[in-house]
Amino acid sequence: MINKIVNTLAEALSGVKDGSTVLIGGFGSVGQPDALIEALIEQGATDLTCVANNAGTGRVGLARLMELGRVRKIICSFPRSAGSVVFEELYREGKIELEIVPQGTMAERMRAAGAGIPAFYTATSHGTLLAKGKEEREFDGRHYVMERALKADVALIEAWEADRWGNLTYNLSGRNFNPVMAMAADLTIAQVQHIVELGAIDPERVATPGIFVNRVVRVDRGEPWV
Repeated sequence: MINKIVNTLAEALSGVKDGSTVLIGGFGSVGQPDALIEALIEQGATDLTCVANNAGTGRVGLARLMELGRVRKIICSFPRSAGSVVFEELYREGKIELEIVPQGTMAERMRAAGAGIPAFYTATSHGTLLAKGKEEREFDGRHYVMERALKADVALIEAWEADRWGNLTYNLSGRNFNPVMAMAADLTIAQVQHIVELGAIDPERVATPGIFVNRVVRVDRGEPWV
């Protein structure tokens, strides 16, 4: 019987290795798997490459993971946002690497990884420092930059509800990067608000099929059904 539900956050994060590339869902705090990030801190993996929309805020969650010296490199679209004090401190001191990726390009790099596409061309970043060292080609008189798929070892995502097969739905804007991240990792771990019986989710509402999900853990955030 397929059952991807685990009972604890520690069980959900078991086996994450040092040196892993970790995708972290969310747009700011919306759709962010905060409990899984805290569990990753407790789990102890280090020398990580983290991929997220921004470089954390305050001194909690992803920012705390960086402050503890556990992140070697951050790949994100917005490294300097309100409250990104930890990243700025570490970057000025040369203690963390940064790769800036335009938001749409980052999403497509992960989607490509999930679809088995090794690389693609985009006009985004042409003529900027972000294109330095990358292959470029001209199509129909326009210049394009080649971007490689972004595949990861682990994806930490947040969803609204799941069944025991790992089928997921999302709540409004909480969907954001989570579905493409789920497709782009060898190990996808989902933090969910609700667990429902198998068959309770209308197939038309499944945004992430269970084939992309390895572990599901329920984290009650006290949010009502919508």
